[in-house]
This record gives sequence, C-alpha cells and structure tokens, in this order.
Amino acid sequence: MAVACMVLVGPSAPGDALVGRPLPADAAADVVSNRVMTWNICNPCEVDNVDRAADIAAHAPQVIGLQEACVRDVESIRDHLESLYGLVYDVAYGTVVESRSRCGGWPWNPGTFGQAVLSAEPMTDRVNVEYPDGGSEDRGYLAVTTEVGGRSVRVFNTHLAHRRQEAVRAEQVGVLATEVARHDRAIVLGDFNAVPDAPELTRMWALAADTDPRCGPSADTAGTCLTTTDWHSKFDYVFLRGFAPLEHRVQPTPYSDHHLVQADLRPTGNR
Repeated sequence: MAVACMVLVGPSAPGDALVGRPLPADAAADVVSNRVMTWNICNPCEVDNVDRAADIAAHAPQVIGLQEACVRDVESIRDHLESLYGLVYDVAYGTVVESRSRCGGWPWNPGTFGQAVLSAEPMTDRVNVEYPDGGSEDRGYLAVTTEVGGRSVRVFNTHLAHRRQEAVRAEQVGVLATEVARHDRAIVLGDFNAVPDAPELTRMWALAADTDPRCGPSADTAGTCLTTTDWHSKFDYVFLRGFAPLEHRVQPTPYSDHHLVQADLRPTGNR
C-alpha cells in the first residue's frame, strides 16, 4: 500500500529532509529590497525543494517569479525559506493546468501547475490570466502589485508557449503587452521561450528594456546577451518600466535546465 501511494503521489511530493544546505560566504544576510529574480524551476524534475530553496536564499530577492511551478513545490520552497533561512515571503499563484504527471496528487485531485510570485512585501490586486491560445499547453500570466526598492510596482510573471509556436507566442505577447502598457512602473518576469531578436518579442521591447545591459532586440545586440538555459539560449527576461538596472546576474544551477536570473534595480522618476 505504501508503494502504491508513492506512485500515485508522483514526483513532486514534498519529501524534503529539513536540513538546510549551507549558503556561500557571500550570501545575502536578509531580503534585498531592490532585488528581483526569475526562475523556471523545471517540472517534472527529480529535484529536492531544499536545494531549490537554498539557491534562492543565497540571493534573497525581494520578489521572485517562478515558472513551471507546482503549488505543492512552491509551498515547500516557501516553508524551507522561512524555517531554514529566516526569509519570509507572501505567495500568489497563477495556476493554469491540473497535471498529475507534473505535480503529483491523486488521479481525482491532481496537482496544479503554472506561475507563482513570492514577495517579501504584501501583494494586492492579484490577476491570473490564461492566454486565449496557450499552444500545446495552457499558458498565462500572473500579475500582482507589491513593492520593490520602496516603490509600488505592478509585477507580471509569465511563461509563453514552447518550441516552434512563434505565432502563438506573438499573440500571447500582444495580450501581455497591452496590460503592461497601462503601468508606468512595471517589472515583467518570465520564460518567454524566445531569443531576444525573435519577431514575437517586438512588442515587449517597444515597452521595456531587459536588465541585461548588453542585450537588445537587434541581431547585433542579441548575440551579446548572457544565455539563461542549458542549451545556451536566452529565454528568460526581466523587463523593466520605471526602473533601471544596477546589476544583472545569471547563475547556472544543477536543479533546472534554466538558470536563475536576477537583477538589482533602482526606481526612476518621482512616482
């Protein structure tokens, strides 16, 4: 019976041992108020959430956008961040799929999967939108209002259609960009599944700049962007409106095929 239960629960079961991995000597001592991170954490993957939490805790961002995020994994990561490292986050979920193969659960009650945002400050006005056409799998974006660097900001977290679905991604970017354009101060996190000079990202580049200062939509600048995946492409972005980047970092990790992408920011303007 125990074996049968393990099979049914699936790969995302929170079986993590409550032992924190030691953080590097240069790890942040507490939440960094002007730091944001985006990370596609990879599901289904045979990864211990203790390790995921340790990678996040080493940088202690104010706001974290996770993609391919099973709710039960995020709950586990959040608990470990608090119990092992003293980092307390609120969480908002933007689930778009029920998937037992990805997230475990029972056949009649599978786990849910999509985006999540963790913030060290309270979040309000949560909106979860599924794109009209998700492509081969439902996709969407999550939006919340919170604070970064002491300023109120609308934060978006998205995951666009994968593989050869350029036309679908273009439609998804159109939906997202229309909403982002309503805000003078916005941070857009996510896995866009497209390289910087892909035509489907044109509307995002027209609205915002990526935190990688060497990166842009032209063929000349696209080749200088830091890559964010194990297959040496840049798919992960932190787009900014009303903020400027102070520092941009990309950290490869053994716990996902996407790297952690983070940035320290400064607000611009007076609002």
